[in-house]
Amino acid sequence: MRIAVDLVNTHRDGAELLAGPDDLRRFLLDHAEPEPVSVTGAELAKVRVLRQRLRAVFEAERDVDAAAILNALFAEHATRPYLSDHDGAPWHLHVSTMDADWGRSLAALTAMGLAVLVAGRGFGVLRRCAAAGCELVFVATTPGRVRRFCSPACATRTRVSSYRDRHRGGGGRTAGAQPAG
Repeated sequence: MRIAVDLVNTHRDGAELLAGPDDLRRFLLDHAEPEPVSVTGAELAKVRVLRQRLRAVFEAERDVDAAAILNALFAEHATRPYLSDHDGAPWHLHVSTMDADWGRSLAALTAMGLAVLVAGRGFGVLRRCAAAGCELVFVATTPGRVRRFCSPACATRTRVSSYRDRHRGGGGRTAGAQPAG
């Protein structure tokens, strides 16, 4: 689910992309939340805690640990799903009450989205980028789930670094060198 991935990725490389309530408001609008959207500092704090819990789902070593986090989010935040066409919007699914704050609403929504995803494709689709120093998460949707990097830039940077490490001096052969003899 895109919103879960994007939310986790709002904190990376030491940079906080949700620095204030206005940043969370823009994030919600960018993810098709209809106006009016207002966000409080308390809601922002709850969303930041949620973000760390969602990151733990992506980074869990065992499926059972990731499932436990999602189940805890359901227990704490979800309600019975229902269809709504409020405010003239087309029919859509809600997994939290209309009066839920953004922390509760996003917790229920992201937990449901990730649960549906892993129920159909398995926990193996939830990944953290394999590039050194990259903290981004992503969903591996390629056949065979071979994708290891969040972007082509990280994949290229890793390949170039690996190539340079293999061909660095120290008595070893350099690229294109022929063995003596």
